[in-house]
Amino acid sequence: MSTRDPESEEHADFDAQRNKGKALTMSTRDPESEEHAALLNFIVKLGLKDFYPNKLNQQSLFEINKNSIEEKSVLSLEEIPWCFLRKLFKINAECRSSIQSSIRPEENIEEDNDLFDEDLYTADDSRDDEVNPLDLIVALFHCADSILQQEMALKMSMCQFSLPLLLPRGNRSQCTLMLWALRDIVKEWCPHDLSESRGFVEDNIVQANIPFFSFVKLKNSSSSKSQILNHVLSRGQQNCKIFIHRDVKGGAVKREIANGLVEVCWYLPCGNESLDVFPGPVAFADLRGDICESLTQFNFLFQVSTATFVFLDSVEESEHNIISSLQDVKSKLFLVVNRKGGNAREEMMSWQKLVKELGLPKNRVKITNQSSNVAEFSQNLCEVIKASLLKVKDPMSIVDMVGKAVDLGLSVDESKTESQRKAAEEIMDAIGVRGIPDYKKLNLSLQGANWKRLSKLEKEECRLKTSGDSGLEEYKCQLQKEKRHIQQEQHNSDASKGMKSFIKCLSTTDKEKRDVFLKWMKLKFNTHSRVKLSVLRNKFKEQCKERDAKLIAELDQAMVDSSLGTEHYMREMGLIYEFSTSSSTADEISQLPGLAAEMLLDGYPLELLDGDASNVPERWVTDVLMELHKKVGQRSRLLVLTVLGVQSSGKSTLLNTMFGVQFPVSSGRCTRGAFMLFLKVAEDLKSELNCDFIVLIDTKGLKSPDLAQLEDSYEHDNQLATFVIGLSDATIINIAMENSTEMKDVLQIAVHAFLRMKEIGKKPVCNFVHQNVSSVSAHDKNITDRKHLLDQLNEMTQIAAEMEKKPSIKEFTDVLDYDMDKNNWNIPGLWLGTPPMAPVSTGYSEAVAHFKKNLFQTVKKDPCNEVSQIPEFLEWMKSLWQAVKNENFIFSFRNTLVAQAYDNLCKEFSQWEWEFRKDILTWQTQAEVEILNADNESEVETWNRLVEGKKSEVSDKITDQQQTMKEKIYDYYKMTDKRVDLIEKYKAEFLNSVKGLADEIKRSVSVKLDDIHEQKLSSKKVQDIQRGYRGVIEQKVMKLLSDCNESTLTEEELTQEFEKMWAEATGNVSGLKERDIAACVLKQLRKNFCNRNVNEALKKVTDLKEMGAGPFKTKHKHVGTFLQKFKGTCIGPLQSFAERIIDSCTRFVHDKVETDGDYQDSFTKDFLEKIDESLKQGYTHHKTNIKFEIDLKLHICGVASREFVKMHQRFLSDNNPHTQLEKYKTQYLSDFLDLYKNQDDCQHKAKHFVKSCIKPAVKQFICGSLGVNIVVDILTSSHSAEYSSRTFFQYNIEKELLLQEDFKSFVSYITNYERYVKDWIFEHIREKMSEDKTLCKLKNNNLQVIDQKISEAVDRAAIGEDGAPLPDNTESITKLISNMRKHLIKDISLSVEAEETTLFLIQSSCHSFIKCLKISMKELKDQLEEEFSNSDDITETLNKLPIKPQDELFKRVFGCGQQCPFCKAPCEAGGTEHTQHHAAIHRPQGLGRYRCESSKKLREPLCTTSVHSDREFRNSDTKWEVRPYKNYNEYYPDWIIPPDRTIEASDYWKYVLVQYNDRFAEEYKAEPADVPEAWRKLTKEQALKGLNDAFNMK
Repeated sequence: MSTRDPESEEHADFDAQRNKGKALTMSTRDPESEEHAALLNFIVKLGLKDFYPNKLNQQSLFEINKNSIEEKSVLSLEEIPWCFLRKLFKINAECRSSIQSSIRPEENIEEDNDLFDEDLYTADDSRDDEVNPLDLIVALFHCADSILQQEMALKMSMCQFSLPLLLPRGNRSQCTLMLWALRDIVKEWCPHDLSESRGFVEDNIVQANIPFFSFVKLKNSSSSKSQILNHVLSRGQQNCKIFIHRDVKGGAVKREIANGLVEVCWYLPCGNESLDVFPGPVAFADLRGDICESLTQFNFLFQVSTATFVFLDSVEESEHNIISSLQDVKSKLFLVVNRKGGNAREEMMSWQKLVKELGLPKNRVKITNQSSNVAEFSQNLCEVIKASLLKVKDPMSIVDMVGKAVDLGLSVDESKTESQRKAAEEIMDAIGVRGIPDYKKLNLSLQGANWKRLSKLEKEECRLKTSGDSGLEEYKCQLQKEKRHIQQEQHNSDASKGMKSFIKCLSTTDKEKRDVFLKWMKLKFNTHSRVKLSVLRNKFKEQCKERDAKLIAELDQAMVDSSLGTEHYMREMGLIYEFSTSSSTADEISQLPGLAAEMLLDGYPLELLDGDASNVPERWVTDVLMELHKKVGQRSRLLVLTVLGVQSSGKSTLLNTMFGVQFPVSSGRCTRGAFMLFLKVAEDLKSELNCDFIVLIDTKGLKSPDLAQLEDSYEHDNQLATFVIGLSDATIINIAMENSTEMKDVLQIAVHAFLRMKEIGKKPVCNFVHQNVSSVSAHDKNITDRKHLLDQLNEMTQIAAEMEKKPSIKEFTDVLDYDMDKNNWNIPGLWLGTPPMAPVSTGYSEAVAHFKKNLFQTVKKDPCNEVSQIPEFLEWMKSLWQAVKNENFIFSFRNTLVAQAYDNLCKEFSQWEWEFRKDILTWQTQAEVEILNADNESEVETWNRLVEGKKSEVSDKITDQQQTMKEKIYDYYKMTDKRVDLIEKYKAEFLNSVKGLADEIKRSVSVKLDDIHEQKLSSKKVQDIQRGYRGVIEQKVMKLLSDCNESTLTEEELTQEFEKMWAEATGNVSGLKERDIAACVLKQLRKNFCNRNVNEALKKVTDLKEMGAGPFKTKHKHVGTFLQKFKGTCIGPLQSFAERIIDSCTRFVHDKVETDGDYQDSFTKDFLEKIDESLKQGYTHHKTNIKFEIDLKLHICGVASREFVKMHQRFLSDNNPHTQLEKYKTQYLSDFLDLYKNQDDCQHKAKHFVKSCIKPAVKQFICGSLGVNIVVDILTSSHSAEYSSRTFFQYNIEKELLLQEDFKSFVSYITNYERYVKDWIFEHIREKMSEDKTLCKLKNNNLQVIDQKISEAVDRAAIGEDGAPLPDNTESITKLISNMRKHLIKDISLSVEAEETTLFLIQSSCHSFIKCLKISMKELKDQLEEEFSNSDDITETLNKLPIKPQDELFKRVFGCGQQCPFCKAPCEAGGTEHTQHHAAIHRPQGLGRYRCESSKKLREPLCTTSVHSDREFRNSDTKWEVRPYKNYNEYYPDWIIPPDRTIEASDYWKYVLVQYNDRFAEEYKAEPADVPEAWRKLTKEQALKGLNDAFNMK
């Protein structure tokens, strides 16, 4: 069973028709069949078989391919139609003459051809690869669908080509009247009777009643009526090629299918009598071929014509019969006779006979001959036509000709559109007599007052200009309530009958019917609006002269209200969907986005921004584009191109010419806004352009000069320009050179928009197109003009920079990469001559094509802007529009794509930063061991050189790491999948952060090396003392051994003797002298205050340890200005500030005291520097004086001195020689007994060596690496995301706070952010390390590493320098240990004192010792593993680690530590050297202790609300002067506070304030805030959702 294939059937049908035609031609001659066969053969010849009949649509012409960008020579007949159509759609007037194939038959290019062979160029001997343009046009009209036919006719009309009026018969049809094809042509002309009033007529050309003159010929006519017609029409215009004739390129090629074609054109006067050929409009028709072959066409023309001109040489009998049968020949017929030589008498008699029979007067016969001047004859013909015009009473329109056509059996193309016409008329009939404004209110109500009011409410919600005395947040809630009310009203509004009909007609599956319906709608609405708008425009022009702003505004609104077109219905359809609820989209409404997406793909524009309401229907646009995204299989990379320019400056024409599209031009309506159109990119260009679609955005209503004086004109234009430029990858600024004032205006708007884009990370390609510049050398001659343009751009840049508060931007090149030569394009004027008879200039079309080619090359070369897919484009669009609604665009812009790109870079940077730190920390640990392993017998200077050498080494290492990290940043910015173009402005900040990081690490390592150096020096002093006492003990032991060997004693007796000796030897042991630590701290404090005249205050300090015993209290004397002393409000924040510094320093001191070393002066120096840094940062907000600094530092130094004294005393105790000797007493006793008894001490010595020397070193190694290990474990575990970026860290903390619902945690987080974060991280590490004994595992891992290292070191140490094993004697043990030290010099530090004590008087051999050593090491490993397994004091371990993981993680996520000056939200910016602080979510200001001065109530407004309102603030930073919140950047230039991304984004902190309002008031010693009622309804779930929205968590 076979399946039906429609396409195969169509092809079979086509072939059957061709074969049938051939068969009939061979058997009996049937003219109709011959014509049809010729048509089919010609269509096959041109490769158009698949498109016949009427299957070719305009969508196939919109595709962007290589041929559409760079036109190449035609190489085959099949390429001819496409070349013609491409050029026609680019309005290239040469499209008819540039289509001949470049391939020539070989026989025609042989060198010996006779160029003067008279038969070579005869029409009957045309080349097979040539095509007559008329045949091509006929074929294309037969293949084109009804919409493409209209577009072709429209474009041909613009080129001033004659148009098909009667198309020769096609597929089973009679000759067709092309009424529909001509329907869309609208012309303007100025008849002489209106010239004085400077009026004009605008009308659809087929509806205008215009005198109609037909030109036909008899079979033997040798004159070219088409050429003569061109001469008739060309007076005052150059290069007139309206009708194709034999002397036009391709015109001499034998016609195959065009005979019977009737072309029409119109002469339209411009109102200038010296230029106009005729005083009024005149239509001219030209029948191709002779009348005998096209009798129906001739009869039709004669009946509808004012006059018919018959061109002839002679008259044959059949022709005589045809003409003599005509009616009204005396009034309508003219004969144009061409006299020739030869049998001229016979020919003359034939036409004289006809003249006599018809009774034609002499003035109806015009005679010409071969010697006649064509121009003179044409002039005579004009006079005849003018005389005929005087007698015309009721001229007929083409619409009126339909009846005649039907009577004669002609088909009418428009009859196929009858159902669509009726549907359009039904909608139109609803307008009735009420007028368009009233009709729109009733039938298109969604785009009426409510929609405009909603737009104003949304802007007011962002700007808060009219809040009055209401609280800002309460006012915002009122606005939101009104918005919801309007949205509900819009939702409840039913679609009108007309809208339902409109949607129903659009929803048809037959696209051509849908297209025809839309075209009928457009035609009907244009016709209806034209008269009304014409009257309004005239009034508008009159008022513009009077410059009455009020009347201008009223008339402008009247024109907007009186405009009605399909775009208004499309807008209404979008709003029906926009205001439908998500639940209701299961019905036909849910199909609307899919329908609109299909129309977008079919080449219809979509309204992006409603310029009348100045609003974007976000939901509608989003869902339409997402539907399109689905339809194209999610392959929707977009390259967005926008043209911007003054209204009526040729923007739309420029786009239409560049891409062959149909943006409305001079439609007579007043549509405003931005429209987008999608053009598919062909496969041959997708990879080059890196996109799937070119999106064109056309703006309407920008900078209308007449509206410039209206109050909101600049704002409207700025919004529109910023919005569309922000969406674009490439922008064309269209400048009509004749009006410099308008040019200046559009430049200012464009520059302002570009400046805003630069600041938010968008870098569009920009080109300036100067229209109406016609000189060939204009580009070279206009260097001065281009320089003047650059000067103007610079001037506009400075103005815009001042408005946007960006004083650093001085020149246009600071904003964009602008080249005065490469970014300026001169385009000649559109018209070649004086309209309406002027054709489009070929120079215009060619210049536009050249510009298009270069534009795409520029876009291809520019890798900066990563092409967006539709979802990214939509996200960008929403963010742009949100920011545009705010007055301060730059500081209002928030975009998820930018946030994601920035956060991704922050995550990468954090990882690179940790790798940098980890590498240096690992090196630092090894360097510390090396310094500790330095020979104790060396001079101190040797140690100094070692430390300085290490500092130099680490400096080089840091420099290398710094360069590596910079290269990573540069490489990151070269990546194409990270949207780095959006974050280009942060590049310098991150590079600076690398330098800052390197400097910070360098300082930290340097301090650490100095500390180790000090520790080494301290340990040397201790060890020198211990060595002395150890020597005494060992001498005493040896003497006792000698004495005891002379007698035999029991072990008990030996022990008693040893005890006596020990007591005697250690009786007078003394250690290090205790230092006055408080005095040391005070000395460092004095150094810190040197050169600051505070000695008197410090002299009063007698005992520093007594300072800081109680809590620190701020006083009025601590603040700087007189006014502040009376402001109790400044003391609270200052107290909190002081407490944060004290807490931070106390923690620092605690960390130092926890270590096992001695106090060092660098500790005091370090925390004093920390205090200085905090005071420097806090001075901006607190204006503290020197008294505050002294009291604060004395307080902290007092606390620190007490702790450092304890640390010092512990160090002295731990390193007391007596204590140290006591540690080894048992060992000395054991050695003494073994020696006395001559027992083998090998195992005993090895065990003591491992216990006293290796075990402490192993523990030190494990702890030295453990901090880094813990950080690595956390960053590679399931918790890694929490530390991936500061933004994500904030999100997790705030989410946890909400879920825990602990008020004290909220207070701690808000008031002492640093302490809270440190505690949070510490607790998190503690929990993580307790999971599955993670800490134990990490310790064991390190144990395995060092155990392996020691084992390898023992094996290597046992080999001598000569490669042989060490001798098996006692002396080799010392060599063995020495070798071990060398191999482990960077890993562990073995105590020399412990070694010498342990190996005192060892008697065993080396090989035995090695065996015992390995056994003891195994025991040590088992012992430590058990110890780690049983240990559960994670807190103690963390506090004692030399590298604290909590500190490293804190550095990773804490950032700069700055908080919002109003609400105390922490900064989340990446790096440390960022120039601007920002936070994802801000809070009600009361949470940051802000309160109302009079009522003492906590302030409820969010700072994101306040800084975009007209409200004011004052504090210590403004010196208590009142300042507008909008100008907060003057006082806090390093903070950027954009509005919340969504209304819900701030729900989190609103909820927190409501929940704990009273408790916060009590905590801050204030009154509870007055929170809006709407906030009280917020739930915990809504708060969490708001948090997710704010941090863009899905």
